[in-house]
Amino acid sequence: MAHETLTVETRGDRDVVFTRAFTASRDLVFDCMTKPELVRRWLLGPPGWTMPVCEIDLRVGGKYRYVWRNEDGRDMGMGGVYREIVAPERIVAVELFDEDWTGGETLVTLELSEVGGRTTLTTTVVYANEAARKGALITGMADGMEMGYARLDELLVTV
Repeated sequence: MAHETLTVETRGDRDVVFTRAFTASRDLVFDCMTKPELVRRWLLGPPGWTMPVCEIDLRVGGKYRYVWRNEDGRDMGMGGVYREIVAPERIVAVELFDEDWTGGETLVTLELSEVGGRTTLTTTVVYANEAARKGALITGMADGMEMGYARLDELLVTV
Protein backbone atom coordinates (compact mmCIF):
# COMPACT_ATOMS: atom_id res chain seq x y z
CA MET A 1 0.00 0.00 0.00
CA ALA A 2 1.39 3.42 -0.94
CA HIS A 3 1.78 5.86 1.91
CA GLU A 4 1.03 9.54 1.87
CA THR A 5 3.74 12.15 2.38
CA LEU A 6 4.16 14.38 5.40
CA THR A 7 4.58 18.03 4.50
CA VAL A 8 6.29 20.53 6.79
CA GLU A 9 5.80 24.28 6.54
CA THR A 10 7.09 27.07 8.76
CA ARG A 11 4.90 30.11 9.39
CA GLY A 12 5.89 33.30 11.13
CA ASP A 13 8.71 33.03 13.67
CA ARG A 14 7.41 30.24 15.90
CA ASP A 15 4.96 27.98 14.02
CA VAL A 16 5.45 24.71 12.19
CA VAL A 17 2.55 23.15 10.28
CA PHE A 18 2.63 19.42 9.55
CA THR A 19 0.09 17.98 7.10
CA ARG A 20 -0.54 14.31 6.38
CA ALA A 21 -3.44 12.44 4.76
CA PHE A 22 -4.74 8.99 5.69
CA THR A 23 -7.08 6.65 3.82
CA ALA A 24 -9.56 6.30 6.67
CA SER A 25 -12.52 8.10 8.20
CA ARG A 26 -11.97 11.10 10.43
CA ASP A 27 -13.66 9.24 13.31
CA LEU A 28 -11.19 6.36 13.04
CA VAL A 29 -8.14 8.64 12.80
CA PHE A 30 -9.42 10.61 15.81
CA ASP A 31 -9.80 7.38 17.79
CA CYS A 32 -6.25 6.34 16.89
CA MET A 33 -5.01 9.71 18.20
CA THR A 34 -6.97 9.65 21.45
CA LYS A 35 -7.44 6.07 22.70
CA PRO A 36 -4.39 4.78 24.63
CA GLU A 37 -4.76 1.21 23.39
CA LEU A 38 -4.49 2.51 19.80
CA VAL A 39 -1.94 5.31 20.38
CA ARG A 40 0.60 2.89 21.82
CA ARG A 41 0.37 0.78 18.64
CA TRP A 42 1.68 3.53 16.32
CA LEU A 43 3.32 6.35 18.34
CA LEU A 44 6.43 4.36 19.19
CA GLY A 45 9.35 6.46 18.01
CA PRO A 46 12.36 4.90 16.28
CA PRO A 47 12.82 1.12 15.98
CA GLY A 48 13.68 -0.44 19.32
CA TRP A 49 11.59 1.95 21.41
CA THR A 50 8.50 1.00 23.38
CA MET A 51 5.77 3.09 25.01
CA PRO A 52 5.32 1.84 28.58
CA VAL A 53 3.22 4.87 29.61
CA CYS A 54 0.30 6.19 27.56
CA GLU A 55 -2.27 8.00 29.68
CA ILE A 56 -5.00 10.14 28.12
CA ASP A 57 -7.74 12.00 30.03
CA LEU A 58 -9.53 13.37 26.97
CA ARG A 59 -11.45 16.35 28.34
CA VAL A 60 -10.77 20.07 28.55
CA GLY A 61 -8.40 20.44 31.49
CA GLY A 62 -7.54 16.74 31.32
CA LYS A 63 -3.92 15.65 31.17
CA TYR A 64 -2.01 13.28 28.97
CA ARG A 65 1.33 11.58 29.60
CA TYR A 66 3.57 9.57 27.27
CA VAL A 67 6.83 7.84 28.15
CA TRP A 68 8.97 6.06 25.57
CA ARG A 69 11.81 3.66 26.48
CA ASN A 70 14.73 2.66 24.28
CA GLU A 71 16.52 -0.71 24.26
CA ASP A 72 19.08 0.57 26.79
CA GLY A 73 16.31 1.41 29.28
CA ARG A 74 16.52 5.19 28.83
CA ASP A 75 13.18 6.97 29.11
CA MET A 76 11.91 10.02 27.28
CA GLY A 77 8.69 11.49 28.62
CA MET A 78 6.31 14.30 27.85
CA GLY A 79 2.86 15.42 28.77
CA GLY A 80 0.42 18.26 28.75
CA VAL A 81 -3.08 19.52 29.25
CA TYR A 82 -6.00 19.61 26.84
CA ARG A 83 -7.35 23.12 26.22
CA GLU A 84 -9.98 22.41 23.57
CA ILE A 85 -11.60 19.25 22.24
CA VAL A 86 -14.13 19.14 19.41
CA ALA A 87 -14.44 15.45 18.54
CA PRO A 88 -13.61 14.28 15.92
CA GLU A 89 -12.26 17.43 14.30
CA ARG A 90 -10.01 19.41 16.62
CA ILE A 91 -7.77 19.05 19.69
CA VAL A 92 -5.74 21.87 21.21
CA ALA A 93 -3.24 21.05 23.95
CA VAL A 94 -0.04 22.27 25.51
CA GLU A 95 2.90 19.91 25.72
CA LEU A 96 6.21 19.86 27.52
CA PHE A 97 8.99 17.28 27.37
CA ASP A 98 10.52 16.13 30.67
CA GLU A 99 13.94 17.08 29.37
CA ASP A 100 12.80 20.32 27.85
CA TRP A 101 14.54 20.80 24.52
CA THR A 102 11.90 23.08 22.99
CA GLY A 103 12.35 26.19 25.15
CA GLY A 104 9.20 25.67 27.20
CA GLU A 105 5.64 24.63 26.54
CA THR A 106 4.47 24.31 22.98
CA LEU A 107 0.89 24.78 21.84
CA VAL A 108 -0.27 21.96 19.57
CA THR A 109 -3.44 22.09 17.47
CA LEU A 110 -4.63 18.96 15.63
CA GLU A 111 -7.28 19.46 12.96
CA LEU A 112 -8.90 16.59 11.07
CA SER A 113 -10.91 17.03 7.88
CA GLU A 114 -12.46 14.26 5.81
CA VAL A 115 -13.31 14.22 2.11
CA GLY A 116 -14.33 11.03 0.33
CA GLY A 117 -13.00 8.63 2.93
CA ARG A 118 -9.63 10.38 3.18
CA THR A 119 -8.74 12.29 6.31
CA THR A 120 -6.21 15.09 6.36
CA LEU A 121 -4.47 15.75 9.66
CA THR A 122 -3.05 19.25 10.06
CA THR A 123 -0.88 19.70 13.16
CA THR A 124 0.22 23.22 14.05
CA VAL A 125 2.93 23.51 16.69
CA VAL A 126 3.67 26.93 18.18
CA TYR A 127 7.04 27.06 19.93
CA ALA A 128 8.04 29.42 22.74
CA ASN A 129 10.35 31.35 20.41
CA GLU A 130 12.13 31.21 17.06
CA ALA A 131 15.25 29.53 18.50
CA ALA A 132 13.12 26.76 20.01
CA ARG A 133 11.45 26.13 16.66
CA LYS A 134 14.80 26.02 14.88
CA GLY A 135 16.13 23.58 17.46
CA ALA A 136 13.09 21.32 17.09
CA LEU A 137 13.35 21.27 13.29
CA ILE A 138 16.98 20.09 13.29
CA THR A 139 16.24 17.10 15.55
CA GLY A 140 14.84 15.01 12.71
CA MET A 141 11.42 15.28 14.32
CA ALA A 142 9.62 15.20 10.94
CA ASP A 143 11.31 11.88 10.07
CA GLY A 144 10.18 10.45 13.40
CA MET A 145 6.65 11.71 12.85
CA GLU A 146 6.55 10.09 9.43
CA MET A 147 7.71 6.76 10.90
CA GLY A 148 4.80 6.92 13.31
CA TYR A 149 2.35 7.94 10.60
CA ALA A 150 3.47 5.01 8.43
CA ARG A 151 2.66 2.71 11.37
CA LEU A 152 -0.67 4.54 11.73
CA ASP A 153 -1.42 3.82 8.04
CA GLU A 154 -0.95 0.11 8.78
CA LEU A 155 -3.05 0.26 11.96
CA LEU A 156 -5.92 2.04 10.20
CA VAL A 157 -6.50 -0.93 7.90
CA THR A 158 -6.72 -3.36 10.83
CA VAL A 159 -9.03 -1.55 13.32
